[in-house]
Amino acid sequence: MLDLATAPGVRAHKPDKLRELGIMSLNGMFDEMDGVAVLRQAVEELLVDDLAIVSSFGADSSVLLHMVSEVNKDLPVYFLETGKHFPETLEYVETLKRQLGLTNVIALTPDSKDILRFDPKGDLWETDPDSCCHIRKTEPLDAAVSGYGGWVTGRKRYQTKERGVLPHFELTSDDRIKVNPLAYFSDADITTYKLKYGLPEHPLYNKGYKSIGCAPCTSVVAEGEDPRAGRWRGLNKKECGIHFDFNGAIAKPMAAQELTLFKDGAFVADPFRAWTEGDDPASVRYTHVPLPVFLENREAILSNPHPLGLLVSPGDNVELVQADLGRFASIAINFPAFGDGRGYSSSRLLAERYGYKGELRAVGDVLHDQISHMRRCGMNAFVVKHEPTRKALEAGKLALVDIFYQPVGLTEVPLGTRPFLRRAVENA
Repeated sequence: MLDLATAPGVRAHKPDKLRELGIMSLNGMFDEMDGVAVLRQAVEELLVDDLAIVSSFGADSSVLLHMVSEVNKDLPVYFLETGKHFPETLEYVETLKRQLGLTNVIALTPDSKDILRFDPKGDLWETDPDSCCHIRKTEPLDAAVSGYGGWVTGRKRYQTKERGVLPHFELTSDDRIKVNPLAYFSDADITTYKLKYGLPEHPLYNKGYKSIGCAPCTSVVAEGEDPRAGRWRGLNKKECGIHFDFNGAIAKPMAAQELTLFKDGAFVADPFRAWTEGDDPASVRYTHVPLPVFLENREAILSNPHPLGLLVSPGDNVELVQADLGRFASIAINFPAFGDGRGYSSSRLLAERYGYKGELRAVGDVLHDQISHMRRCGMNAFVVKHEPTRKALEAGKLALVDIFYQPVGLTEVPLGTRPFLRRAVENA
């Protein structure tokens, strides 16, 4: 056995040169077309009980899933049920489960809160397909594979120029192993394999759909076109964002150390970015717009169809945007320095006086001792780059504050009144 993996669930985020060399050695061990042997090596030797299968149940998925059934029918197979699939794809899932005897197909669905927040009308794919893929595919898959040391994909070299250097085994930047049993298969090889084992075609394949994803972003491919030409046709987009090759050309890796947004008890991917000079107020998306910039460009920003956030810095008058708070999916309160407490007042005004119910996040100099106070003032998300604070949040070891000189809301009683009521009701 080639010992590349540590115990399941353990991730070494520091680059390991020996591990990288081991991956290179693995890629030299297998014949280009020996997909079943690659998969068996991963399942039985490399990542025992620590490997997930990811399948789109698209046009070519039956080949990989047949290999899975040959190796172990009980392997977990994750299907991204985005809520935007063709009905024929959902039927195909059931057909392959039944015909191949797969016993552990798991549907991953997007977080309902993310859908309500970012795509309440279900039309985000029209204006911002990258963000649609992010909330419907990338985030659900990140959460699912975080507990595995590796995962198997159905990608192939011939599909796109970016995949032309795809190996059988990849090491992503967060030290997981990605396995690509079909890397060297050509379109003709896929067809031959299907015929050899009598595998059913996707119902849309013979109608001209050669690469099948979500219904709104998939179209028929003409004779002679690239098989993936029908995906996101007319857009400068080739991948949904869940894949990362060692050459860095496809998408961001799922690197835990890059996750700085702490929300709902965990560090999660952050769809928002900061405003930069040159951004167009009428078309910018998933950006925290500084409050003065919003006031200068109010009509353009209110007409902008994309999800946006608002950045409130010390000295900004939040009363000026009271009527427009519902426009923003997120409001970031800037703490430029530990000793600058003006952000607490802004947060309380937004949450208590103006009734803002969306994401209220703290950004800037966010440290361990501040977070309990920030939560008291209505903040429910925190962008944290300070490593000791990150560790305290991950371990649930933040200091609590339960005696108050200045009460917040209806649950706190200030020091100096009735002594037996000094502690917050929620902490009693």
